[in-house]
Amino acid sequence: MEIPLLSYHFPFTVKDKKSMFSGYCFSFSRRKWINPFDRIRCCSLEVQGVQQPWLKPKPSKIDVGERKETVLEEPQMRKHPSSGICSQIEKLVLNKRYREALELFEILEFEGGFELESSTYDALISACIGLKSIRGVKRVFSYMSGNGFDLDLYMRNRVLLMHVKCGMMIDARKLFVEMPEKNLVSWNMIIGGLVDSGDYAEVFRLFLIMWEESLDGGSRTFAMMIRASAGLGHIFVGRQLHTCTLKMGVADNIFVTCALIDMYSKCGSIEDAQCVFDEMPEKTTVGWNSIIAGYALHGYSEEAVSKFYEMRDSGVEMDHFTFSMVLRICTRLASLEHAKQAHASLVRHGFGLDIVANTALVDFYSKWGRMEDARHVFDKMPQKNVISWNALIAGYGNHGHGEEAIEMFEQMLQGKMIPDHVTFLAVLSACSYSGLSERGWAYFKSMSRDHKIKPRAMHYACMIELLGKDGLLDEAFALIKSAPFKPTANMWAALLTACRVHENLEIGKFAAEKLYGMEPEKLSNYFVLLNIYNSSGKLEEAAAVVQTLRRKGMRMLPACSWIEVKKQPYFFHSGDKSHAQTKGIYQKLDNLMLEISKHGYVPERKNLLPDVDVQEERVILYHSEKLATAFGLINTPGWTPLQIVQSHRICADCHSAIKLIAMVTGREIVVRDASRFHHFRDASCSCGDYW
Repeated sequence: MEIPLLSYHFPFTVKDKKSMFSGYCFSFSRRKWINPFDRIRCCSLEVQGVQQPWLKPKPSKIDVGERKETVLEEPQMRKHPSSGICSQIEKLVLNKRYREALELFEILEFEGGFELESSTYDALISACIGLKSIRGVKRVFSYMSGNGFDLDLYMRNRVLLMHVKCGMMIDARKLFVEMPEKNLVSWNMIIGGLVDSGDYAEVFRLFLIMWEESLDGGSRTFAMMIRASAGLGHIFVGRQLHTCTLKMGVADNIFVTCALIDMYSKCGSIEDAQCVFDEMPEKTTVGWNSIIAGYALHGYSEEAVSKFYEMRDSGVEMDHFTFSMVLRICTRLASLEHAKQAHASLVRHGFGLDIVANTALVDFYSKWGRMEDARHVFDKMPQKNVISWNALIAGYGNHGHGEEAIEMFEQMLQGKMIPDHVTFLAVLSACSYSGLSERGWAYFKSMSRDHKIKPRAMHYACMIELLGKDGLLDEAFALIKSAPFKPTANMWAALLTACRVHENLEIGKFAAEKLYGMEPEKLSNYFVLLNIYNSSGKLEEAAAVVQTLRRKGMRMLPACSWIEVKKQPYFFHSGDKSHAQTKGIYQKLDNLMLEISKHGYVPERKNLLPDVDVQEERVILYHSEKLATAFGLINTPGWTPLQIVQSHRICADCHSAIKLIAMVTGREIVVRDASRFHHFRDASCSCGDYW
């Protein structure tokens, strides 16, 4: 029976007319190629230089015939080890004491010539897989080959699995080609290894060969192939595979279904992902996690949280991945209430000590300035990994607690935890935000000297920002020119920001021109230069920038701020009067402006704002972040901090005003803008007035 592809009833919209399986037709009674195999081309997957001799197996290095002959000729050379050593190795592996098992294996290696049973080799293979030990793989396989062990199909598959699981794909491919006999397990192992290593083009080549040999792939094979199509971003290929699973009756398999949800999500069709999820006969934990991750991936954060509550109400067991995902979504939404509920559910479901979920909690609390809560969760964790340390260090740094960030970094080193490039990014950012120049340079130099970590562009950007904060613009410019790689946009942007703060026209213009070439559509770069020209009195140059923006048809979208109150987000634009509490909000804001004017507040009208358009200057007193602040003060208890998100970079006037509002109201106000977190308290900001 020939199967016409894309015959399923899902509302697929096919834009790509090229088929992944050019020249091939799937048949489920007697699968044959319409054309000879050498005429078939995976048109969308041509990879330069990828040619594998899958169809021509070579003789196995471990030749069974030769071994048998050797055994007959030289029986006196075969030795049998003490059964105690072999049984001890097997017991150690059974108890997951893999390293000790391989150490005991050294005794047999040292003596040499011992004939081991397949159960002992099986245990040693498990030890190598458990440790992901490439050296162990080479030792065990070399001993096996050197002693002429007869490998049956099961043991050949185990040897293949050992190489695949330890990432030795070149050797695994060779072993697979040399196998005199293969079964579905063999094919699935090599396909799975290629998928995990990201060699998706070769995955499809091998799949077509497998299909030609009339092997029924089954659910596992199709799940891996769907993963491969997701990795390539080819939705049309994924849909073809989806059709095949339907015709072969494996579409309801949980692994296939979850792979389909993941594939459609990653390929940009969340609607199709939802259709697959709705058709699941039994919605499992993995299925729910897949659809939640799909919505989160495409920015549908509120829908993702809603799915989480549906999952909770359905009675399906949630795992630590569920909670870690939801907490990351809460971080994006700035939703403290949802995060608290997720935290409580996490504890109730027995994940109170789970490293993944608790790291996500530390990250959430850290990003929103609740450092006491973050530290409390961190200190209670029985085990910590480098990601846990990075989250806490970054949290301290982002909110201006540079000394605490450095203290945690030193504790991390004392605990023998090995830092990575993200750790140093957090430490250098902390030094930059808190103005700790000497410490910053010391850590920057120690990266390559003491920790063998090569500084990347993001580390250089931190050092440029650190120099810029100190007003050392010439030194910052020199650092960019001396970088061992081509300067990135982030490096030039850090220099441009420094030029805006210190009103350096010459270097600022040069940095802006570099950014225009790298990011011609990024509006904030134009506005920063515009402010530099205005503050320097260069009105003609400022007008030229405005003309450039008009010629390109570029206009900044209106700034938007939002705040969550009682799990409900409220959005505000500058001069917004659409809210039900508009009268009260404006009255509260007017009273606040009057109050802070007694403490030296004067509206800043001399400049255009960094990331907003000219029209919004007319409503400077009622910018979106001010309205959100007033609304939050009216509708939240006096002991709670305000959490506000701003879509653009906060303007200088609002920054000055909110610092004083935090002082006169005694409230903590956290604003997350397009640049960074601003933690306002007692007339000061964690950014040190540099952003």
